[in-house]
Amino acid sequence: MARGRKLIAGNWKMNGLRADGAALAEAIGARAKAGSARCDLLVCPPATIVDVVGKALAGSVVALGGQDCAPAEKGAFTGDISAEMLKDAGCAYVILGHSERRHGHGESDAQVRAKVAAAWRAGLVAILCVGETRAEREAGREVAVVSGQLSGAIPGGVAANKLVIAYEPVWAIGTGLTPTLADITTVHAVIRDNIPAGTRILYGGSVNPANAREILSLAEVDGALVGGASLKADDFWAIAEACP
Repeated sequence: MARGRKLIAGNWKMNGLRADGAALAEAIGARAKAGSARCDLLVCPPATIVDVVGKALAGSVVALGGQDCAPAEKGAFTGDISAEMLKDAGCAYVILGHSERRHGHGESDAQVRAKVAAAWRAGLVAILCVGETRAEREAGREVAVVSGQLSGAIPGGVAANKLVIAYEPVWAIGTGLTPTLADITTVHAVIRDNIPAGTRILYGGSVNPANAREILSLAEVDGALVGGASLKADDFWAIAEACP
C-alpha cells in the first residue's frame, strides 16, 4: 500500500459482546459510507466477534483484522487461533507483538517473528507493534529497544505491502501520556531506516480526538493504532477525520 494514504486502525482489545460489537461496527461503517474518509480504516475486534463485526461492516470501506494469531496453521494448540482461521473469517490484518502480549504473556521477539511469518503465510498484513517502557525511555534506550524489536521480530522476505509497524511507547498506552511530537518523529525516522521503503508506520498510545490532528500531521506518521477511543464511533471517526 502507498504511504500517501494514512491508516487508522482500532484495537478493541478484550471489549465487546456480539450485540454491542455489531452496533459499534455498524456505526463506524455508516460514518465511513456517509463521509469521504481521507484514510484507510480498520477495526480489530476480539476473536469471538470477528465474524459478527465482519458481517456488520459488509459493503463498507472498513477493513477487518485480528488481535493475535498462533504460529502454527493448525493442530493440538488448545485456545489458539491460527492466521488461516482469521483469514477465513474475513480478516485482512492482524496485530502482533503488542506490549500487552509481550509484557502480559511473556512473548519474545522470536515468538512474535514466528507469528509474523504465519500472518504472511495466510495472506494477512502483519501490524507489528514495537515500543519502549518508561524505564527504557528514561535510560535513553528507546532507539536501541525499538531497533532490537524490529530486527528480532521481522522475518526475511519482508515487503512493504505485507507489513505495518505500530510504534507504541508502553508508558503511553492507556495512560493519557504521549511523547513529544519531536520524540515521535525521531523514533519513526529510526524505524523507517530499518524497514522497506513504503512501509506504513502508525503511532499508538493514548491517541484521541484532541491530539490526533497534530500527531497525524507529522510527515513520519502514516496513521494511528487507536485503543480506547476506537470503542466510541464518534471518537474513532473524529480521529479518522483528523487525517490531513
